[in-house]
Amino acid sequence: MKTITQFFGIAIMILMALPTMAQNQRDLDNFRYRDQRGVNQFEAPKDTVSTFDGLHVRVGGASTIQFQSLSQENDGPVELVDLGGNFNLATANLDLDVALYDGVRMHLRTYLSSQHHNEAYVKGGYIQIDKLDFISEGFAEGLMDHMRIKIGHMENNYGDGHFRRTDNAQSIYNPFVGNYVMDAFTTEVGAEVYYFGGPWLAMAGFTNGKLNQNVSDKDQTSPSFLAKFGYDNSFSEKTRFRLTGSVYHSAHNDARGVYLYRGDRAGSRYYEVISDVEGGGDGFRGGMVVPDFRNKMTSFMINPFVKFGGLEFFGIIETTSGKDSGESDTRTYNQFSGELLYRFGKYEDFHLGARYNTVSGELKSGEDIDVDRFQLAAGWYMTKNILMKLEYVTQNYDGYPPTSYQHEAKFDGLMVEAAISF
Repeated sequence: MKTITQFFGIAIMILMALPTMAQNQRDLDNFRYRDQRGVNQFEAPKDTVSTFDGLHVRVGGASTIQFQSLSQENDGPVELVDLGGNFNLATANLDLDVALYDGVRMHLRTYLSSQHHNEAYVKGGYIQIDKLDFISEGFAEGLMDHMRIKIGHMENNYGDGHFRRTDNAQSIYNPFVGNYVMDAFTTEVGAEVYYFGGPWLAMAGFTNGKLNQNVSDKDQTSPSFLAKFGYDNSFSEKTRFRLTGSVYHSAHNDARGVYLYRGDRAGSRYYEVISDVEGGGDGFRGGMVVPDFRNKMTSFMINPFVKFGGLEFFGIIETTSGKDSGESDTRTYNQFSGELLYRFGKYEDFHLGARYNTVSGELKSGEDIDVDRFQLAAGWYMTKNILMKLEYVTQNYDGYPPTSYQHEAKFDGLMVEAAISF
């Protein structure tokens, strides 16, 4: 009852604010659009033009629901859940973006409803600094024309895949329904420093290596470091090329393990897949592969993106190596993903696309496993704030031990998703 009361209390506050939002809603400086205009934006744009005219609060959000019709099977002693066709839990986000000062803004995202939690909770937030005028007007202006500083408990900028994935209810950027098999996404306390020079960009940052913050696991976690370097250039209105390389390194995290591939508390879009009737299995991470590294991990990701007219390609080439507590030898997982889309219509309101995603690696028990997923998708932006998606997905598991629920497992079927974002 308490959870229901909280949810409806928040909903009532949002509805009361809607008239004001309709009159005053505007986008902020150096800001990624929350609607269709944000598709194929990556890092928030860096612009020296200022529209700041005092403190301004932008209230936004997202809501998404799916109809799921999937079936699953395996070849082993563990019986999987008999899935039926029905609606999943509707998910919802609340975004607060605040222009605090000229060149300084704050972002805060709250998950109002998500698969893994039955109560509202904060995903994370940060402060973004594009000018230092709060020190004195024009301070280090020449430097800050090209630099940015982000500080917070925030989504860390490793790779480009996290810019195209679904973040709980914020699914309007994702042309598919599901995210990636080995899904690099985490929120940790840290800082990132950016340099933008024409088509070139660079970033270096660090985090404390923790998703859940506490002071009781002394010496069990070390800082993590990340960096990105890339080139992003539009040669004409119809042609764009982007190529980035990223690295993430965690020396050790004996407390709970490295979170890079299991930091999404909202969970998978494929509910209850590869889950056994006794309650075991992947649970809310259904369909994902999570490398079991706690003691040292280093990951590299390369992302090509090419767009020519309505045709676009996005790829992931990724390798991660590490070991669990007590292991002496390093194990490796590799991921490859390629997605080809065609966007068409007056404002590219429609899209058709396919994605092939495969992960291979070595389990702690010694088996070499392979997981592959194929997705076909179609989408329609009814307005810039509303997206309808249809997806066919099939995923296969190979190499898992006969006693596991993933042994010769498979799931496939259809997903329909409706997404609203503003």
